[in-house]
Amino acid sequence: MRQTVVAVILFALALAGCSQSGKVSERTLANGLRVIVKEDHRSPVVVSELWYKVGSMDEPEGLTGMSHVLEHMMFKGTARLKPNEFSRIIAENGGRENAFTHYDYTGYYQMLEKSRLAVSFENEADRMRNLVLDPEEFGREIKVVMEERRLRTEDQPDSLLYEKFMNTAYRVHPYRNPIIGWMRDLEIMKASDLRAWYDRWYTPNNAILVVVGDVQPREVFTLAEKYYGPIKAREVKPVQAPAEPKQDGERRVRVAAPAEVPSLILGYHVPVLAPGKSAVEWEPYALDVLTGVLDGGDSARFKRELVRDARVAADADASYSAVGRAPGMLYIEGTPARGRDVKELESALRAQVKRLRDEPVSAEELARVKAQVAARNVFQRDSYYYQARLLGTLAVTGLDVRLLDQYVERVNAVTAEQVQAVARQYLTDANLTVGVLDPLPVSGRKPRIKQGGSDHGR
Repeated sequence: MRQTVVAVILFALALAGCSQSGKVSERTLANGLRVIVKEDHRSPVVVSELWYKVGSMDEPEGLTGMSHVLEHMMFKGTARLKPNEFSRIIAENGGRENAFTHYDYTGYYQMLEKSRLAVSFENEADRMRNLVLDPEEFGREIKVVMEERRLRTEDQPDSLLYEKFMNTAYRVHPYRNPIIGWMRDLEIMKASDLRAWYDRWYTPNNAILVVVGDVQPREVFTLAEKYYGPIKAREVKPVQAPAEPKQDGERRVRVAAPAEVPSLILGYHVPVLAPGKSAVEWEPYALDVLTGVLDGGDSARFKRELVRDARVAADADASYSAVGRAPGMLYIEGTPARGRDVKELESALRAQVKRLRDEPVSAEELARVKAQVAARNVFQRDSYYYQARLLGTLAVTGLDVRLLDQYVERVNAVTAEQVQAVARQYLTDANLTVGVLDPLPVSGRKPRIKQGGSDHGR
């Protein structure tokens, strides 16, 4: 067993070495646009992602959802392009494109054959400054967003629970608001609100262009200068979001909604990698390993002990993101097994958390989890899209993009004592928020959509 675990770690590290072989080059244009290029010559494909340093956390109370609605409107025409013509051009050039809105950022991407990169740059640069934001188009699109909210949140019990959970876990920080916005705010939003939001944030000195693929950095920089360079920079005044006060007691929220089964969310406020801190900060990496101890595949504690052995859970998982503009949450979610209830499941999950606080993980288990965490990261980076996504996420949150290549090394340095230390520090009852879905009878409802995190595409 020990030899097998070590072999997996070495394999993951070897893969990491292969994945890291592509060079990352950077340049900042005179107008402030930061351009990051990662070479990967395995296939004649390129991914271009334009990231804006604005997300739902920057929105004022009463106008939530603007970042997401503007993301929709970015496809509805410029002074040069008709509505939806951007997407048609990309498709005609054999590419695909989409966008994403997050608490921390908004992004747009295209994946094309490498010789078509100029097509992406020309049209993305056009809508950076020349968006029309026609009131009639807005009137139609805001209805689309409101219907999206109904279908993806209000009519989906897991998503509704997540929304209520976040609004309970956070008292002052804007992470408490949904990315898609509150319905009351969508109903009063005007095209002029989006115009002001667009003019305030969509400028080259508030954006990062990430290109990954079969490219030469010098050629990419030349293209970026040609298409983005003429756009003038404008003053950007960042929003200072209020810091979330330390939680001083357990919080609970219950949601009753038509559903086939109950479900449960446990969440703990935890730190993330932060700009300006020492490169040896280890807590986020220890939290990543801790998450893998609980939910790192079929041999992890949740699947082995709660699903298969005790049969108290039909499913149980843990998730954590180490990157964000503000401290985040470590989530534990589950559904009770047939014949078991939410109270039993909550007790079992909390017992697993207590065990992490009370006992250091074994060397064997730690080695296995490290290998899985490292391999997951490496395999994800095998995709051009995810390489760009990881680089962009680091850059837009103010982190050094070199952390991407240091990830496996940092995870491998985590000790059992460090895993126990973060469990004792953050996975406490006083720092816990519990969300419970109480199922009501289901009558002609559509299938449930599992809550998929904080991104909302078009």
